[in-house]
Amino acid sequence: MGDDATWPVVGMVGGGQLARMTQPAAVALGVRLKVLAASAGESAAQVVNDPVVADEKALADLRAFAAGCDVLTFDHEHVPPAHLQALEADGVLVRPGSAALLHAQDKGVMRSRLTSLGVPCPRWTVVAGPAEVASFAASVGGDVVLKTTRGGYDGKGVWLVTSSTSSEVVEEPFKAGVPVLAEERVDYARELSAVVARSPHGQAVAYPVVESMQRDGICVEVVAPAPGLSSSLAVEAQRLALTIASSLDVVGILAVELFETTDGRLLVNELAMRPHNSGHWSIDGAVTSQFENHLRAVLDLPLGSPVARAPYTVMVNLLGGDLPEVYSTYRHVMARDPELKVHWYGKGVRPGRKVGHVTAYGSDLESLRSRAWHAADYIRGDIDE
Repeated sequence: MGDDATWPVVGMVGGGQLARMTQPAAVALGVRLKVLAASAGESAAQVVNDPVVADEKALADLRAFAAGCDVLTFDHEHVPPAHLQALEADGVLVRPGSAALLHAQDKGVMRSRLTSLGVPCPRWTVVAGPAEVASFAASVGGDVVLKTTRGGYDGKGVWLVTSSTSSEVVEEPFKAGVPVLAEERVDYARELSAVVARSPHGQAVAYPVVESMQRDGICVEVVAPAPGLSSSLAVEAQRLALTIASSLDVVGILAVELFETTDGRLLVNELAMRPHNSGHWSIDGAVTSQFENHLRAVLDLPLGSPVARAPYTVMVNLLGGDLPEVYSTYRHVMARDPELKVHWYGKGVRPGRKVGHVTAYGSDLESLRSRAWHAADYIRGDIDE
């Protein structure tokens, strides 16, 4: 890079593991990644030069950070929409823009817009209290899922309401002071994710559709491509994601989480406009990772190929367990399986927390799953050999 002032600076708001995993892609591309982190100990702040430690929700801090960047992007959706609009009014290049990102920030806005576009979704409504929840449950003839429209993630801000749910639990979602989304509980066979990248001039690429397995609201495994998924459903999932990206004018990575129903339909569950857990497999398993394509997109560079390097890639999240330190586990894991890839997020270990992931790719799916899970269980401390 030297003194060449033409090399751009990408500012990423948020110092979590997504920003951390974006740094190697930025290094390879030769662009500078700046990170605004809430603390010096955050994942990305440990690996990015001169991280800016400031308040991600304070407009003055955002303005000061943006002043040193050519384009602003995000590793989470929690920046207040009004602040993003103010930055855009200042002339800051924000990608994805505030109008697009709102659909990942507010589930009510997202559901309304997707419905207007004809995108298949679970039956839904915004409810104001327990009486409206009961009325909606009667209308769909079954259980209901309640979600806070803003701020929920990894199973937080989500409640299942059945006929036996206590009134106290039904009242809980309304205590947050934000609108509550009610959705029918979908009878689904599995969860899928369609990740696409889109640039400002409209170029877009679609990654293979993956299957994700959840436990207690947290993703624990991703398989790329989704095993046994028909070509017609795979193409339909990619088409839905590309249509949503274009219709909402998304710039960067868009992850569309989907239900594959037991009767063979696809329903859109959630949207994320940033690199996503269901795309981490692409670091090792695709020609171009989602992190590199996110940078390419926000800089309006030609996008890289999303093609998989092997017939299957399995990614298993490392969740904190009983072992307070995990470095000592590397010797066994790496010696046992030299082809396994371990990614660590620089986070303190605590039970249930995502602290890293392991990836294996090849042609034997069951072997890949077995190897990835063995490594994850050993690092977690669930097994000792």
